[in-house]
Amino acid sequence: MFGIKFIKAQPTTYLMKYRAGAVIAEGAGLSALYYAPVTTLVAIPIGSRDAPFIFEQIARDFQTLTVQGHVTYRISEPKKASTMLDFTLKSDGKTYETDDPEKLPQRILAAVEVLTQQTVKELTLKEALQASDRIAEVIATGLQARADVAALGLEILGVSIRGIKPTPDTAKALEAEAREAILKNADEAIFARRNFAVEQERSIRESELDTEIAVEQKKRSIRETQMDAEASVAAKRHELRQAGMVADIGLEAKRKDFVGLNAENTRTLADAEAYRVGALMKIFEGVDTRVIQALAAAGMQPGQLIAQAFTGIAEKAEKIGQLNVSPDLLSQLMERPKAPEVGNARRQ
Repeated sequence: MFGIKFIKAQPTTYLMKYRAGAVIAEGAGLSALYYAPVTTLVAIPIGSRDAPFIFEQIARDFQTLTVQGHVTYRISEPKKASTMLDFTLKSDGKTYETDDPEKLPQRILAAVEVLTQQTVKELTLKEALQASDRIAEVIATGLQARADVAALGLEILGVSIRGIKPTPDTAKALEAEAREAILKNADEAIFARRNFAVEQERSIRESELDTEIAVEQKKRSIRETQMDAEASVAAKRHELRQAGMVADIGLEAKRKDFVGLNAENTRTLADAEAYRVGALMKIFEGVDTRVIQALAAAGMQPGQLIAQAFTGIAEKAEKIGQLNVSPDLLSQLMERPKAPEVGNARRQ
């Protein structure tokens, strides 16, 4: 009514009220009445804002890639920003007179693009694909150091790189290369596993051979011990055999001495008997044989006497015509004298 209006700014808006070229009121979230025909309102947004970007850049190896991200910023010094850009509101107090507020993100993104280009051109494609954090840090540091950003009263809150992508053909080539590398690594892993298995099998075989060698050495040691024992036993047996032979030799010597002594005794006895017989023969020389026979018959048994008689008859058989022997005589001759009778006969 009559040009008098009311305006209420948000807490994220810094409101400046001008009249006659001078600031009569200012502040964040300011509320005020103003006379529209003579009052100018300047509203500067001081809240944080995001400015997304997507750029195509050329890497050091002349490969094209796309860098995508966003910048978070805020106007920390509204008065500086109001001197560089026009944030004047129209008389309705809602829209801006010019499009300068929309140019602020463009100026920031222009600086971001320059810094991104400077960073990417120093990297190869593969390095750039893995350098998102590095690129973001370089952009953030570069923005804070730029004079035009400082002149606008801006504060860079952060830079984020959401993606770095090559062209589709390059991506396929990289995927193929990566796939081949993965397959190669898989083949190497399989080879390493098989080689490890072979090494393990060889180690097991070597262990088995070492065990067999140890067993054979143990058997050899046992055999050597047995051979030593057998040799010792054989030596003992040889010693015993030698001792037995010595004993046998001594025994044989004793037997030989005994046989010699026995032979000497026998020879002595024979000589004595021969001397006795010779002495008897000398005694009976010139004696009638019948006398000798009679002497020999002394003490004979009746049967012996009868036998001697028959011997004499046999010697004169040519002179005997006929000889009769009764059965009773033969029976008496064949009967053996009883032991007691013989004994009695001997005693008599």
